[in-house]
Amino acid sequence: MKRVILGTLLLFLISFTASAQRFAYVDSDYILKHIPEYTSSQKQLDALSAQWQKDVDSRFADIERLFKAYQADQVLLTEDMRKRRESEIIEKENAAKEFQRLKFGFEGELFQVRTRLIKPIQDRVAKAIQAVADAQQLDMIFDKNSEITLLYASPRLDKSNDVVTRLGYKPGTFVTN
Repeated sequence: MKRVILGTLLLFLISFTASAQRFAYVDSDYILKHIPEYTSSQKQLDALSAQWQKDVDSRFADIERLFKAYQADQVLLTEDMRKRRESEIIEKENAAKEFQRLKFGFEGELFQVRTRLIKPIQDRVAKAIQAVADAQQLDMIFDKNSEITLLYASPRLDKSNDVVTRLGYKPGTFVTN
């Protein structure tokens, strides 16, 4: 009998704590669109990326021209001249790949610039989300745009405007690209 009463009490406490939890979600894309510094930083990153991609494309186009010229001249070249031209093409291709890796690779220059520009904004957003959660006594806040999939979310749980307000911006109006 004691076990039944204890089990029932335990089940009641577990269901009470589970139902007492408060959840909400935010839309991180929506929040970031309200932050002018984010939009500006994203434009800088896009311009930088486009310039570096243009440089990479130019280098590979030069290599392609060298290779086509080599193919056209190959029958007329001596063995020594062929090896020198092949070596030159391989060297330029390796240099172009290295340039591409330095700019776009894992922890490359684009990653570092993105971290320098975007990380402080993300940190501010995270602090604002934490402040909203604390102020509204929320147990969890999900990001609607992350890999966590929400099948349904009541609009009353969306705390994105609260985060935008906490950051000092006006909800409903955001910077367009």
